[in-house]
Amino acid sequence: MTGSTRGPNDPRRRERILDAALDVVAEHGAIKVTFRKIAEAAGVPLGSLTYYFDDMQHLLTAAFTRLAETVSTRYGALLEAARTRQEAEEAVVEIICGKVWGTDRNLLLSYELYAFATRHPEVRAVMRSWMQASRSSLARHFDPLTARALDALVEGFSIHNSVDPRPTEREEVAAVVRAVVDAGA
Repeated sequence: MTGSTRGPNDPRRRERILDAALDVVAEHGAIKVTFRKIAEAAGVPLGSLTYYFDDMQHLLTAAFTRLAETVSTRYGALLEAARTRQEAEEAVVEIICGKVWGTDRNLLLSYELYAFATRHPEVRAVMRSWMQASRSSLARHFDPLTARALDALVEGFSIHNSVDPRPTEREEVAAVVRAVVDAGA
């Protein structure tokens, strides 16, 4: 067959590797991730990882970027659907109290991303991009300082509620969101 190019044998391999990397990070922590563990979890030959990624930092940066984009999409969709300021406030409460993270695993992975970015300054761009996406979504409805405060509130409540034996109730969260919004007005 002259003139045709052969496509990849496994077109989703890179995505499977990234998903497996996040699974391994969730199970073992970013500090204990190895190419071997990821290859095994992805069901791919070990050499496949180095075909797609130069080193572990590159692989983890790509995996954490995938996580950030997934969560940012959910976060942004809730705020984009809001038509009024009250609906935007309700969206913020839903982001905090609902399942914008998707799973507790994704919240755990965000902890790992923070820790990894703290130890690897070049990965901080992933965090900055994620924060900017969140703040941009909030800025559709709120001034920049209020958007920044709400973004911090979302992260703080999410983290605290994930470990608190008595997570803050939705009504209490709504009252705090309202107070932050009113303070910014």
